[in-house]
Amino acid sequence: MDKLGIQGVLSEIHRVVSQSPAYLTFDVDSIDPAFAPGTGTPEFGGLLPREVNALLRGLNDIKLLGADVVEVSPPFDPSGSTAFVAANVAFEILCLLATAKTK
Repeated sequence: MDKLGIQGVLSEIHRVVSQSPAYLTFDVDSIDPAFAPGTGTPEFGGLLPREVNALLRGLNDIKLLGADVVEVSPPFDPSGSTAFVAANVAFEILCLLATAKTK
């Protein structure tokens, strides 16, 4: 991500997936633990929520068949911020899936 940037990562995803149907799995531990500490393997220097939104929204022309959000562990985050971030990720993915079904 640091080397390619958001647009570079999206270009690589589009190159690999092309027009093939795809399944998206989003791992919450890819997000910086300052925003999502409730995961089994927090990753210092992870993605910012703004970057996550940009990446997900950049997938709007991928033919998604399904998706999931994984690695949320509420006991590790009594504040609930991880669940909040994960719910927003799930919302963005649901929007992608709804759009994919109308194409």
